[in-house]
Amino acid sequence: QVQVVESGGGLVQAGGSLRLSCAASGNAFSISTMSWYRQGPGNQRELVAQITSGGRATYGDSVQGRFTISRDNSKNTVYLQMNTLKPEDTAVYYCKVRTIIDYWGQGTQVTVSS
Repeated sequence: QVQVVESGGGLVQAGGSLRLSCAASGNAFSISTMSWYRQGPGNQRELVAQITSGGRATYGDSVQGRFTISRDNSKNTVYLQMNTLKPEDTAVYYCKVRTIIDYWGQGTQVTVSS
């Protein structure tokens, strides 16, 4: 069993920045890909960014060039640095950790005001 806990959400003005963190604990020795997803009001959950255990990162088109994903394997933690935030980035952000199966966190709210 793996526990996944996100933190760092909040309210920010458009153009501002936030940094999300996601820590995995428990039986976390076999983690491969770590990912961030988001779900805005009335929208489906979408992939924001993901990073492999070797550090290869991929991004959704809407955040390319503004968001940066990184991870600290020694801490089983993944980060999402979000810059130049827009109101349309408002969503609940979820962390997903892949081992043999996928584990999800409870989500953290990000609200960007115009």
